[in-house]
Amino acid sequence: MKILAMADVIRLKQIEHVKNEKNILREIDHPFIVNMRWNTKDDCCLYMLFEYVSGGELFSYLRNAGRFDAATANFYACEIVLALEYLHSLSIVYRDLKPENLLLDRDGHLKITDFGFAKKLKDRTWTLCGTPEYLAPEIIQSKGHNKAVDWWALGVLIYEMVVGYPPFYDDNPFGIYEKILSGKIEWSRHTDPIAKDLVKKLLVLDRTKRLGNMKNGAEDVKRHRWFKHLDWNVVILKQLKPPIVPKFVVDGDGDTSNFDDYPETDWKSARSLDKLEMQLFEDF
Repeated sequence: MKILAMADVIRLKQIEHVKNEKNILREIDHPFIVNMRWNTKDDCCLYMLFEYVSGGELFSYLRNAGRFDAATANFYACEIVLALEYLHSLSIVYRDLKPENLLLDRDGHLKITDFGFAKKLKDRTWTLCGTPEYLAPEIIQSKGHNKAVDWWALGVLIYEMVVGYPPFYDDNPFGIYEKILSGKIEWSRHTDPIAKDLVKKLLVLDRTKRLGNMKNGAEDVKRHRWFKHLDWNVVILKQLKPPIVPKFVVDGDGDTSNFDDYPETDWKSARSLDKLEMQLFEDF
């Protein structure tokens, strides 16, 4: 359950942002996305109820492993490709792909979560948002961006999975942005050459030549030889065998042991809104 105090949403000027997130979540339903099941509000809070995904973050598994072998990275990448293809078919750009936003279900299949930065696109958008290491060059340059940014982020993610750290890294964001705009990528000797070829085709500075953003869209990514062994119908039906199956202390359905403990804000003390303020959330 995601609970937001409306007074905080107003104070942080996030009203449109939150309504936009809810509208997108109401529209989508996909096996590789954490789906929203219900939403409501009272006089102080907004509530969004999601399916519970009990396996924890991919980030934790990747940090514990150091890096993934090519087959493990390939498994997660192919499920993400289908989720992105689905979102883009609805003109939704996700804009926040990273290991922390990828959860594993009890069987080990992937679920994308956190649609706070997602946006319905007609053409392009100019908002600077996302995680520095994963930002596409056109976002940094404020050139206006579209769904091509998700394919760039997939390239960064595949690199991070097979190498163990992101391709553009620095101690401060400006250093990261400089490296992204230079487009120079260093490779470790152990990198799978076919995965490397796919990453290079995704991390293309010119978005019009970036794999996934050309005439055939996601089909070009799916046809890349790194995925040639796959039957995509088997992938969507979750019939591929997951490389990592989460361990549970008790039964997997309600077990929270794969997540860290985070301090909760005291939403019960949130103030009630007056009539005028409530009108701002009329359509939530």
